[in-house]
Amino acid sequence: MAGVPRYDRIGVGYTTTRRPDPRIERMIGDALGDSHAVVNVGAGTGSYEPTDRAVVAVEPSDAMVRQRAPGTALAVRGAAEHLPFRGGAFDGAMAVLTVHHWSDPAAGLAELRRVSTGPVAVLSFDHIVHCRQWIVTDYLPEMAGLDLTCPPPAVIAQALGGGTVTVVPVPADCLDGFCHAYWARPEAYLDPAVQAGISVIARLPPETVHRAMARLENDLASGRWQERHGASLASGSIDAGYRLIVSP
Repeated sequence: MAGVPRYDRIGVGYTTTRRPDPRIERMIGDALGDSHAVVNVGAGTGSYEPTDRAVVAVEPSDAMVRQRAPGTALAVRGAAEHLPFRGGAFDGAMAVLTVHHWSDPAAGLAELRRVSTGPVAVLSFDHIVHCRQWIVTDYLPEMAGLDLTCPPPAVIAQALGGGTVTVVPVPADCLDGFCHAYWARPEAYLDPAVQAGISVIARLPPETVHRAMARLENDLASGRWQERHGASLASGSIDAGYRLIVSP
């Protein structure tokens, strides 16, 4: 399978559980400011693409492009590390939960900055905070060994020429089924469709995931999960490591 885009292998059925959460969508929209012409790199199925701007999507996976809804932005096949546009072709750029999939994050971030004369908004995550969440610590510690080449948020900001790093809270009722979206709905992780929509789970050996989900199911039935994590349910949102990096 060498050379095949990752999401051609794991992205089938992605839109079943992955859709924009309006609270996160507003944060990204605000970060893009007054930009009119925006490039969305690692665009996937088009989540979080603004509908009130001229958007060009860049995505290497045929499986993901096929799942883009009718009427979404033009999708160009390409990789972040070699964007097929002249310098300054856009006045805004975005990349949502994709940097950890890039073969050369530094090159991709340099390309984002090269093609945008305006703000660059990158939604990524802090690996250290990610690894503190219960789905990792209690059930799938193997997650901690993935995505180690993803730059920390501060390094992403530096690579873009400077900018801000903002915590993106994950609400208890988050609509976008990314890794920690179900922190308050643990039973959701037992659903194979949910597992398939989370790349860090979909990349693990099936037997590893099966064993972990069996433990989680038993802990939910016995009340052990509630004893260990039930107190957190009083929170309306948590910091699970997601960060919005904005370079002006």
